[in-house]
Amino acid sequence: MTSRETTQLLARTDIYDALPRPARERIDVIAFGAIQWPWLLRSLWGGRKADKAALLHRLDLAPDALPHLGSWKADTRFLTHIVDAIEALRPATVVELGCGASSLIIAKALSKFGGGRLISYDQHQEFVDATASWLASQGVAADLRHAPLGLPPGDWPGLWYQLSDLPTDIGLLVIDGPPWALHPLVRGAAESIFPRLADGAMILLDDAARPGERLVARRWQKRWPQIDFAYDRSGTKGTLIGRVNG
Repeated sequence: MTSRETTQLLARTDIYDALPRPARERIDVIAFGAIQWPWLLRSLWGGRKADKAALLHRLDLAPDALPHLGSWKADTRFLTHIVDAIEALRPATVVELGCGASSLIIAKALSKFGGGRLISYDQHQEFVDATASWLASQGVAADLRHAPLGLPPGDWPGLWYQLSDLPTDIGLLVIDGPPWALHPLVRGAAESIFPRLADGAMILLDDAARPGERLVARRWQKRWPQIDFAYDRSGTKGTLIGRVNG
């Protein structure tokens, strides 16, 4: 199954439910779930049909290429941010955390705007394999890699991708995983990749309207003064946009 098909409402948790996690982190997930349900409910809508049609036309994709957006998938606004960034930056390397519909959009945008390569990591091996086949059926390719979840770097909670062979001089970093059900602040560990960003690179964090991601954004702003962060509240989920000075 890929992001092209209808998927369950919530992200899968079966592969990490059995992993050791502190009781405090489980309590945090329950507490934030009670707080952020309005944001989760809003995210069920993937965006306006007209906006999705315009995005698909822009990338020469069939009108039915992305029939199901919303829930834990990227919405139309976030996907448009990705295409805008690739068209403006023409990055040689894009790194993505959490593959799916965004992988197709990134790969198509790279092929249309000057080339470049996509390296995408996801914790589900079968999803990586299915997404690779889906991209191939659309005439594009990407380096999709399985990254099991394990201990996070630094002082971030939850579990984190065990990344291998990360490139340097990354021009665009797209963060759409891991799921918040690991911990509301789990995506904060993406800062471990920031030292590998090229001058002028961009960071796009999905689901930035949620309380957990807002706390992550505040911490990043304090820790990384050389990166200009701005919050775009448009779309169903909000996007945090970071730009590396240089």
